[in-house]
Amino acid sequence: MATADRTDTVIIGGGIIGCAIAYYLGKLGVDVVLLEKGSIASGTSSRCDGNILAIDKDPGFDSRMARVSQQLVDELARELDVPFEYRAPGSILVCESDEEMEAARQWVERQRAEGLPFRMLDREDLRQESPYFADDLPGGLECASDSTVNPYLLTFALADGARKHGVKVRTHAAVKSIARRQSSRDYIVQTERGDVIANNVVNAAGVWAPMIGSMVGVDIPIHPRKGHIIVASRQVPIGLRKVMEFGYLISKFGGTRKVDPETDKYGVALVFEPTEHQNFLIGSSRQFVGYDMMIDTEVVRCMARRMLRFYPKAGDFHLIRTYCGLRPYTEDHLPIVSAVEHLPGFYVAAGHEGDGITLAAVTGKLIAEMVTGKEDTIVSTEPLRLDRFKRRNAG
Repeated sequence: MATADRTDTVIIGGGIIGCAIAYYLGKLGVDVVLLEKGSIASGTSSRCDGNILAIDKDPGFDSRMARVSQQLVDELARELDVPFEYRAPGSILVCESDEEMEAARQWVERQRAEGLPFRMLDREDLRQESPYFADDLPGGLECASDSTVNPYLLTFALADGARKHGVKVRTHAAVKSIARRQSSRDYIVQTERGDVIANNVVNAAGVWAPMIGSMVGVDIPIHPRKGHIIVASRQVPIGLRKVMEFGYLISKFGGTRKVDPETDKYGVALVFEPTEHQNFLIGSSRQFVGYDMMIDTEVVRCMARRMLRFYPKAGDFHLIRTYCGLRPYTEDHLPIVSAVEHLPGFYVAAGHEGDGITLAAVTGKLIAEMVTGKEDTIVSTEPLRLDRFKRRNAG
């Protein structure tokens, strides 16, 4: 390419976050180039489940942001031309003990105070939910607004919608360097498929966001957190909607659980998700092992055992395959959706860990509003600022 292409905004990362940003910026008429080092949805977005959840979000800003994203996804189901298996059946958390039930009651009270549709479930509610639940489970809780999608298809649908709004999508275009020109205050993004000059750069590279940040001297405190998922099937369905154990919250937020050493070591907690095609997903695990993507059969066995703790009558399922994904973790469990103060025009949209599918829509709309200078944004930007980590460490 003899000369560099010029655009208003370059987005780095063709996962669900980058494609959502591209879609919302395209809708606003912004000239956008989306860069992806592989193919669309070839990273974390293709190695996860597909839930749009508020049930597992910390009550307050986190759960309110998730609820806004749920509403946006409901709109996207009507806006986008490519269907993405959207359903909104709600989801539940099941408790193992009376102690967990008491913690669940407090969780429900806090979420209801935020205006979210939560309610407690008793033992009989669980029996009606599925005859395969263990008899000793005392109950749980429900969030009626939770929904589910096919994450591949939603990412592709957003990319398709972005293209129809004029966004140029370049795949197999790994970014090699980024330089800011002092004379014109714009950015030269060098890729394997030529250079792009842009007024704005959005780093939506997920677990690779720190590498992109280092190209312009920005420290981005994101770490890869590995998670396994089992894809399984069974002749008779086990249940019709997403189920997690209450201990999933403890595992997610780093608390102490009363489980066996192996379950604790691998951060395993029940996640059961039926798909539109009658298969189901079993999760979850959480490990800090760098960028290792190899499947660990010990973790897979531990997850299967944990599933049978809650569904002991459903042990005759067929294991189809397993896969791993790397979740972009931040220490406070909130993503970074932020301008970089000392680099005007440079933005970060990463660090969603296991909430990337849930928060993609609200992240896409928020970044679009920030890039176009809207002051009254869809959610507050303050809790998502990059510099919160420096302020916390300095304090």
